[in-house]
Amino acid sequence: MKTTEYKGATYSVDDEGFLLDSSQWDPGWVEMIRELEDIDEITEEHQEVMRLLRDYFQEKGQPPRVRDMTLVTGFKLKQIYELFPSGPGKGACKMAGLPKPEGCA
Repeated sequence: MKTTEYKGATYSVDDEGFLLDSSQWDPGWVEMIRELEDIDEITEEHQEVMRLLRDYFQEKGQPPRVRDMTLVTGFKLKQIYELFPSGPGKGACKMAGLPKPEGCA
């Protein structure tokens, strides 16, 4: 099992850096991904997207497919890319502590 550390916390991750256990998600994880994504600050919009993605994951047991992300969040795809420069899967889902969505390259 691969791990990554950030400010004293250790996270179990897959080969692409996604959390293996979403219960490890915490503010430190969000901050680490924010830095890796080169996002200046976490806004209310970032938090809303993460909340909606986590709610979906809790209900369905999997993250939404990238093509369904706009339906789940209510945000246009362009907005999601503006918030999460590496995209809805590699950015938004990763920051929300979810596995990589199906169909995400």
